[in-house]
Amino acid sequence: MTDLYRPDDQRPHNFGGLLTVAPNMLEFMAQAERVARTQASILVRGQTGSGKELVARYIHDQSRRAGQAFSAINCAALSRELMASELFGHKRGAFTGATHDRTGLFELTDGGTLFLDEIAEMPLDIQAGLLRVLQDRCFTPLGSSEVLHTDIRLVSATHKSLRKLAAEGDFREDLMYRVRVVPLYLPPLKSRVGDVAMLSWQFIHSLNQENERHIDSITAPAYDALLAYDWPGNIRELINVITYAHAIGEGPTIQLQDLPPELRGEAPPDESEISIEQNERDRILALMQQHKGHKQAVADAMGISRATLWRKMKSLQLM
Repeated sequence: MTDLYRPDDQRPHNFGGLLTVAPNMLEFMAQAERVARTQASILVRGQTGSGKELVARYIHDQSRRAGQAFSAINCAALSRELMASELFGHKRGAFTGATHDRTGLFELTDGGTLFLDEIAEMPLDIQAGLLRVLQDRCFTPLGSSEVLHTDIRLVSATHKSLRKLAAEGDFREDLMYRVRVVPLYLPPLKSRVGDVAMLSWQFIHSLNQENERHIDSITAPAYDALLAYDWPGNIRELINVITYAHAIGEGPTIQLQDLPPELRGEAPPDESEISIEQNERDRILALMQQHKGHKQAVADAMGISRATLWRKMKSLQLM
């Protein structure tokens, strides 16, 4: 019988929702606690999905600003215009669609902590406005001439090198020095010894509470696959994998076949060359049937020349 792995009694350390048993993470969070006591700007370097916002929130909660506002914005998710409005605020009529006044995060977060995720994606002109806030503690809303003052503590995050971006002219060098006063390097999930297993059981427990299926064990092959995987998407990817396994399998045990193809060392069906060829083959056959074998009509439907269709059919062994 295949060996089964079951949850152990090890209790993780909880840093404001960031759970870990890994020694390097405990050291990292100890650093975060120490710098939280200062007013220095912090740059959290870490891969996508590794928990950078949880780190920022924990730093805020451990600082003297804990009772004040915590605001977060993802610079990669917003257009230039929307980002400027979110940060600086705007007056009615400042631009097309500005039908009312809007208070920006620089004003709303006065006295608290502002977290700028993916700060490397911030446009250069908005970088200039942020530099003014960090240097002079003031800003001007869009469409206004009024200078407002703010006292924010900045925590930023990126998976890119700001030094490299500054050298290439894509990030202001003067802002870089203001943003990365204290850089913290968040370890990726694959280097956090013990965390993959611990977090897997944490997520399984939560899913057991939410769904009809109840999992109490993992087979050795599935367990080994979870531990051997590199986790490029970090914790976010681990959540997705466990959710997938919980939904796709049956019974109280996660089997190897319950895991996504990439954890089994296989290419997902939609990314394999065989699947791409089969899809194209099926499409051509369907069009040939629809157009009663008229190759020119099939070529027109596919947006290719008849000669290209002939070559495709020959390579797919359809003639």
